[in-house]
Amino acid sequence: MALPLQVLSVSLLLLIVLPDVLATAPLRVRGYGAHHAVRVRGHRIQLPKHHRPKFKPGPWKQAHATFYEGGSGTYGGACGYEDVVKEGYGADTAALSTVLFNNGQTCGACYEIKCANSPQWCKPGQQSLFVTATNHCPPNNYLPSDNGGWCNVPREHFDLATTSFLKIAEYKAGIVPVQYRRIPCTKQGGIRFTITGNPYFNQVKVSNVGGAGDVTSLQVKGDDKLKWTAMKRIWGQKWETDAMLVGESLTFRVRASDGRYSTSWHVVPKNWQFGQTFEGKNFK
Repeated sequence: MALPLQVLSVSLLLLIVLPDVLATAPLRVRGYGAHHAVRVRGHRIQLPKHHRPKFKPGPWKQAHATFYEGGSGTYGGACGYEDVVKEGYGADTAALSTVLFNNGQTCGACYEIKCANSPQWCKPGQQSLFVTATNHCPPNNYLPSDNGGWCNVPREHFDLATTSFLKIAEYKAGIVPVQYRRIPCTKQGGIRFTITGNPYFNQVKVSNVGGAGDVTSLQVKGDDKLKWTAMKRIWGQKWETDAMLVGESLTFRVRASDGRYSTSWHVVPKNWQFGQTFEGKNFK
C-alpha cells in the first residue's frame, strides 16, 4: 500500500536528523544522574567519571601495646618526620612492629586503640586512643616474641609514646593487650611537601596526609621540560628523584593505599628554594 505523501516526508526527515541527534544526545545509564550522562559521538563513548569512596574504618583486630620514652623531635624518626607536633601529627603517636610498618608505607596511617581484657592494668572507663603511625619498632630476635621481642615478626604490635600509653593503661603494666583498627585521618590544611637536597638529588618529604594517611606513590611534574616522573621512596615518607626540578613550577600527585589520588597542581612556584615547605590539596 502506498504511503501518504506527508508520512513519507516525515520518515525521510527522521532518517536524516535522527543520527545527528543520537550522536550528541546524552545517553542515560541506570544508576547515574544527569551529570553522569554518557555522550555518544559516532562510535566513541565518553564514560562517566568514577570516584573511589572515602577511606573508612577497618575491622577490629587484636594486638599488644608497650611504650617508649621520647619527644616530638624523636617520635618520627623512621618515617622522616623531624617534629611530629609541628608536622600535624600531635603527641599521640606509635611506633609499629615490622609487619605493620610495611617498610615505611604505613607512615602517617591513623589507628583507634582500646586497652582490652586486662582489668588489672586497663584504666577504668578509658576512652579510645587515637594515634598516628610515625615510627618503627624494630624486632629483637635475641628475645622470644612473647617475652621482650614484642615487635618481632609476625607480631602486630604498637610501641606507644609514653603519654599516649598512660591514657589507656597503668605505667606498671609495661605491656597490655589491645584492640585496634585503621581509621581515616582528619587533618588541618593540605598535604605538605618539603623539598631538600640539591639540584642533582632532590628529596621530598610528604606529611599531613588526610584520608588513609599513608602514601604508596608520589609523582612530580613541572610546567616546562619535566614530564610526569615517579619518585622513589628513600625511607618512611621521604622520596627522591634525580630529575631536574630547579626552575620549574611543580605539581605533585599523591596516591594512598586505598587507591585514591590527590593532585596539587602548581603548588610550588618557579622560584622555590631547597628547605621550603609547600601546602597542597588534601584528601577529604
